[in-house]
Amino acid sequence: ADHHWRTSSALLCHRADEMFVENVLTEVKGKAALVATDRTGSITLQRLLPLSSPQQVGEVLAELGGESGSEFKAVSCDRCGGHVVESAVRQMSRWMGKFTQYITPACVCSFTLVLLVAVTHLQRQGRLLLHSIKVFTHSVFQCGSIFCFVHDRAPLYWQEVSTVLLLFVVSVTDAVASAVFQTMLTVCHRKRPKLCKQLLRRIMEYLTSRSAAPGVSPLLVFLKDQASSRLIETIIQLSHKPLLRGLYKNHLKGQLVDLALHPIANFPIQRLTAASAKYKLFLRIFDELVQGVEAILAAGHMGVIVQLAESCAESEERQDEMMQCLLNAFHCAEPGSRHVACLPLFMSLLTYEVYYHSDTTEGNISTEIPLTSICYHGSRLVQALAKFKERSLLLSSLRTLSPSDLLSMATDPAGSHVLQALITTSSDKGRGKILKRLEGQYVQMACSRLGSRVLEAVWNSSSVGQRQSIAQELVPSESQLRADQFARHVWAKFALSHFAHRRAHWQEIQTGESKKRKLFSDILE
Repeated sequence: ADHHWRTSSALLCHRADEMFVENVLTEVKGKAALVATDRTGSITLQRLLPLSSPQQVGEVLAELGGESGSEFKAVSCDRCGGHVVESAVRQMSRWMGKFTQYITPACVCSFTLVLLVAVTHLQRQGRLLLHSIKVFTHSVFQCGSIFCFVHDRAPLYWQEVSTVLLLFVVSVTDAVASAVFQTMLTVCHRKRPKLCKQLLRRIMEYLTSRSAAPGVSPLLVFLKDQASSRLIETIIQLSHKPLLRGLYKNHLKGQLVDLALHPIANFPIQRLTAASAKYKLFLRIFDELVQGVEAILAAGHMGVIVQLAESCAESEERQDEMMQCLLNAFHCAEPGSRHVACLPLFMSLLTYEVYYHSDTTEGNISTEIPLTSICYHGSRLVQALAKFKERSLLLSSLRTLSPSDLLSMATDPAGSHVLQALITTSSDKGRGKILKRLEGQYVQMACSRLGSRVLEAVWNSSSVGQRQSIAQELVPSESQLRADQFARHVWAKFALSHFAHRRAHWQEIQTGESKKRKLFSDILE
């Protein structure tokens, strides 16, 4: 222990060179496990490893793992030795694959098993290392292990490691192993697509081969498990068309509504709905889920409904059916006079009777009720519906809102995105009708953090005539706008000083004529 203390002190006052590191590691050779599990020796190795070469660190780890790699678990689970292994893991981002020359596949695979037990600091470093893939030209890659590097050319023993790691698929239902496999699949999808397909197939084969009740797919059990469901989400996101089709046909067909109602299983169903949007499979998924929309709404699983709408927008399929289903679910389909109430209902996720405090079936509504309770998922839903080909119901409903309601939308964290989406995607004529309703509110919008963002988006999508109307309302409040922390940026971006004092020049700027004239004048000169 006294020797280790002196070595540690030398590190503090001596600029370690290659010879110094080599001498210390030579003394450690043959007793690396003893030194790593000693409190002071552990600190010494933790400080030496960042100064060591890939070969030196590889030799230390090879000794810690033993000939078969079976010693890794004991060292990694030790309160001192675990930090030594963690320190070695941190060095891999700078080795760029050189390390793999000095450690055997047996050690690689043995260390994988260490990650699958509760050594949290090692798991954390392994995941951080995997997530660092974006910052390196030659990225670090793990196939169940943090000691496997991927380059443009795979290591000679890559196939051997991959084959052994495929045997670890039995651990995917473990909470820790699930997180490791999720990261592994994500990186593999990017760097080794063929291997990723193989892993996805093997994992699905394992999950679907487990015992379950007669006539019940074992996958339904895993979908309702918190750890396994997250892994299945990743599998669905990365799956190719045949795997998705087989997953639905053999295991999920007829079960989607029940799964969408489950507090855990509804998340994989959201991923499935998103992943199928570019395939014809989405039509079957939609036809099944749409039958349970009201029940799903009642369960509060709005993510399923929002994703269904987003997939309809992406696939450009079943849009009319989706809109009609929502009108029925929010009780504003019949009579037809209720259609104009759809926007507030969708944004607040409240039925007609609840929103308007009405138990009658009369078509007339009270327009005196102010717009309230715009929620996050309601905003997401309307933004998805705004991408539909047919948006006339939403726009008609928007135009019935009072100016104060429109201002409330513009200054609301969720509502501002809805208003921006509806205005910017409207035709020039439709946008003009909405802006007519907003007249008198532009100054307050400009002085709001959220409203100013909406106003800028509206400005960028408006015609010159519409911009002129907005500017005419803003200019008289120059002192207020210039003094406000948000509105002063609006004043500058809209060039309102030019509008007030050099109207013709402002007009040229807005129409782009100034640049053209300057270009031609320079040529003529």
